[in-house]
Parts: sequence; C-alpha cells; structure tokens
Amino acid sequence: MSSHNRHINPQAVKAGGQLNSFEKYLTIWVFICIIAGIALGRTFPQLANNLDAMSIYNVSIPIAICLFFMMYPIMVKIDFSHAVKAAKTPKPVLLTLIVNWCIKPFTMVVFAQFFLGWLFKPFLSGTEAIHSGELSLANSYIAGAILLGIAPCTAMVLMWGYLAYSNQGHTLVMVAVNSLAMLFLYGPLGKWLLSANNITVPWQTIVLSVLIYVGLPLLAGIYSRYWILRHKGKEWFERVFINYLSPVAISALLITLVLLFAFKGELIINNPLHILLIAVPLFLQTNLIFLVTYLIGLKLKLSYEDAAPAALIGASNHFEVAIATAVMLFGLNSGAALATVVGVLIEVPVMLMLVEICKKTAFWFPREPEKATLLDPRCLKSFH
Repeated sequence: MSSHNRHINPQAVKAGGQLNSFEKYLTIWVFICIIAGIALGRTFPQLANNLDAMSIYNVSIPIAICLFFMMYPIMVKIDFSHAVKAAKTPKPVLLTLIVNWCIKPFTMVVFAQFFLGWLFKPFLSGTEAIHSGELSLANSYIAGAILLGIAPCTAMVLMWGYLAYSNQGHTLVMVAVNSLAMLFLYGPLGKWLLSANNITVPWQTIVLSVLIYVGLPLLAGIYSRYWILRHKGKEWFERVFINYLSPVAISALLITLVLLFAFKGELIINNPLHILLIAVPLFLQTNLIFLVTYLIGLKLKLSYEDAAPAALIGASNHFEVAIATAVMLFGLNSGAALATVVGVLIEVPVMLMLVEICKKTAFWFPREPEKATLLDPRCLKSFH
C-alpha cells in the first residue's frame, strides 16, 4: 500500500460504501417517479395545473422548493476553502466554458438537423401555429433541441458531481462561471442559432432561476456550515448532521421528478412516437459531449475529481430555463416545449449512467488521495 493510502479516513470509506448501496437502485426509483408523476398528472390534472401555475417569471415555485432541498445538502458539505483553491487552477473551468459555448451548441444543431430535419422528417409532418405565424413540426422540435443545447446545467450538475465523488469546490466554481456566461450568451446565441428576428430573451427567468437554484442554497449552505462548525464542532457536523441530511438530496431529486412529470406528462402521453424520435439526437448529443470533455480532461492530465464534473456539466442541460424559454417563444403545447420536456425524460437516467461510467473509469486519471477509496477498489490503481 502506498503512503497516500495510509491517510484515508476510514469513516469516509464507510460513508461511501453506504451511499453506493443506495445508488445501486437509484435508476429504478427514477423510473418509478417518472411513471408516478405522469399518473398523478392524469389522475389529478387540476391539481397539477394549479401547482404548475404557481410561478414567477415562468420559474415554478414548487420545483424551486424541491431544488433548494436537493442543492442545500450538497452545498453545506462543501469546504469553501476548496472553492477558493479551485479558482486558482482554471483548466477545468476553461474546459467547461469552451465545451459549453464553442462545441456543444453546434453539435446539437448538427444532430437535430440530421435526425429531426432529415432522417425522421417523414414521420414529423405537419405545422403548428406560433406567435409569429406557422412553423413546421420538425423545425419546432429542432428549436426545442437547440434551446436545450445552449443551456448548460447550473444546478443538477452539483448532484451528479456529488454522486460521482468529484471536487465539489471546483464544481461550484464551474457552475458559477457558466451561470454568469449564460446570462450574457444564452439570448444572442439562441437568436443566431434559431435564426429568429424577434426572439424574446427571458432574462428574468434566467436570472431568477440561477438565484433560486444556486444562489439561495449556496448562501444557506455557507451560513449553516459556518454556524454549526463554530457552535457544534466538526465532529458533530460530520457524524450527526451529515448523516441526517444525506437522504434529503436524493429524496428531493425524486420528488422533483414526480412534479415535473405531473406538470408535463400529458405532452408525453399524447406523442409517444415523437418522444422516441426526439430522444435519439438528445441521447447521442449527451453522450458525445460527455465523451469529448472527458477525453480532453484526460489529455490535459486533470485529476478525476475535476475531469468528472467538467464532463458532466457539459453533458447535462439546464432544462428549467430551456422549458421556460420554449413556452415563452412557441407556446405551452408547442413542439419546441415538447422537445425540452423530452430532455428531462432522458437526462436523469442518462446522467446516472454517465456517473457510473465516471466511477468505473476513475483509475484512468490522477486522483485526490483522500477520496480514492470512496470509489470502486480498482480506482486505487491510480496511486503510483
């Protein structure tokens, strides 16, 4: 055993093993929640509509509450001194910026045009009315896919990074930088790629979603961590508080899925073939961007803890902003809105798959010694 391994915290190893046993069934729970959400929306449509109507600038208040409880347990565990250190090592942040804004939007256009605009076009005949006239159904789906492709994830990626045992301090820096970039780039890039003359950029939606989904849990995490460490001590924080808090993030994720599909499940039920056709380019896009970013991280000799979140933030999307934008531009029952909802449908299962790939391939990368045994024992091969 190398000298690195002698200093690994046994408690951390135990905690990691417990989490893995829960993760083993997480994909099954995700599918159950998706089905439960759709069933709930169909059984109690008025309740779903009333909850969905509770929004500010198209940011759903029920979803925001769930996302807060999803993000807070992750934020409170972050040692923010690591975030300060992360800001001084810009390679992973630059990688995620380049992938999210210089590669990902254009590969999404290529996939959407090839599959929805050409290969599957015979199955997507028809037009729909939008605010400025008429749009073919295929082009409406392409627009929705593009809106997803230009919205990098700024909240859920903290969950994926947490499950992949990545450097949460660096993940937080990546999220902050991409959130800021989205404020300035989402509108102009969307207008250019959609070739729309009068696209309405939902600035309020973007700003409010970033503040609610990231800002609030971040501030709550910083303050409560400081207060607990000062008044209760580090041992109580790690042995008691974190143990009680651990199931909260996963539970909030599952409740979020139930609500999302209760709100939008009707669109999915009414368009089963179209769901499948839209899912193909979205699935390929997600996996391609993950692979490209992960391999670039490998070439750059990034640590696993930095390469994993860089790849995951590139692969995932800020579907809340994409859905809100599609609804504002094309209408609630439009093909564009449906395409963004399909993004939600495939994202969680696919991202869980990619998290598992990260953990299985962690030994490809240099590792942060204290986190090595939180993963598969094969990851210990990375210590030289």
